[in-house]
Amino acid sequence: MIMNFKTVLAAAITAGALTGTAAFAQDTVLRLGHLANEQNIWNKAAMKFADEVAELSEGRIAVEVYPNDTLGSEVDLINGMQLGTADMTITGETLQNWAPMAALLALPYAYTSLEQMDEVASGPIGKEIEQQIIEKAGVRPLAYFARGPRELSANREITTPDDLNGLKLRVPNVPLFLKVWQTLGAQPTPMAFSEVFTSLQNGTIEAQENPLSLVRSANFNEVQSTINLTNHVRSWIYLAISELTWEGLSEEDQAVVAEAAKRTQTYERSLFLENETEIRADLEQKGVTFHEVDEAAFAAKARDAVIGGVSDDLRPTVEQIFAMQH
Repeated sequence: MIMNFKTVLAAAITAGALTGTAAFAQDTVLRLGHLANEQNIWNKAAMKFADEVAELSEGRIAVEVYPNDTLGSEVDLINGMQLGTADMTITGETLQNWAPMAALLALPYAYTSLEQMDEVASGPIGKEIEQQIIEKAGVRPLAYFARGPRELSANREITTPDDLNGLKLRVPNVPLFLKVWQTLGAQPTPMAFSEVFTSLQNGTIEAQENPLSLVRSANFNEVQSTINLTNHVRSWIYLAISELTWEGLSEEDQAVVAEAAKRTQTYERSLFLENETEIRADLEQKGVTFHEVDEAAFAAKARDAVIGGVSDDLRPTVEQIFAMQH
């Protein structure tokens, strides 16, 4: 059930009034809402962040974690953070609706390895992206988490762009993703994530592309026999706080929150690496076959579409990111 912010805040205030001692023990309560479920590593990382904040602040700051979109959708939360009615979330390229540079978080075939992605995310380009998000979206990134690469699932092996041959493929409603898959030779269709399983089942679409964690949690393995390891989008996502909330914290408390976020980033990375290996093994056990693809052929065919598909303002930075590939 999705509750609006006023309802949640009223309930929290009432709860505080009913448990007076707990309410007075904390100077500050930060509410962190996100879309993942309790088992997801983002939720585990959010809980770790809450523990670190409590420890570093000696209990003065409490972080309450709300998974499963309980506080509203990702966009609801970002809007709430801009208004000061929500404190924190985990968000990524959705921020491009306010800060165009956030599109750089999920560029097809721009990041050839986790190491190269780290180089961009934690380097000067990453700092520039973060600064624009603060200025234009009113949201402050505190840490970033790597996401598993997006892979192409289907009911057949696809190892080169020629094998796509008009494949009816669901993609999220991201114009750049549509353009790239059209260029590669597929027939991409934007569709809400919630409709994908049924559409695969009834043959409206033949394939979808997502990180392995979502393939498993959505049970796509029941309607897709094959995962083609295209690694076409490596991306990251931010643990972020409302700039209004941040400015309301003392310098000491800002330092606590920043240090807790830094520790959480390290913790989440180790979870992420273990998780990717475990998910693949689990999907293989459930009968899914994995195929390596000619990644270089996909990347070469997609490159001009990626560079041509971004705004003129972003193009020089995108070209710079491609030049950093190794």
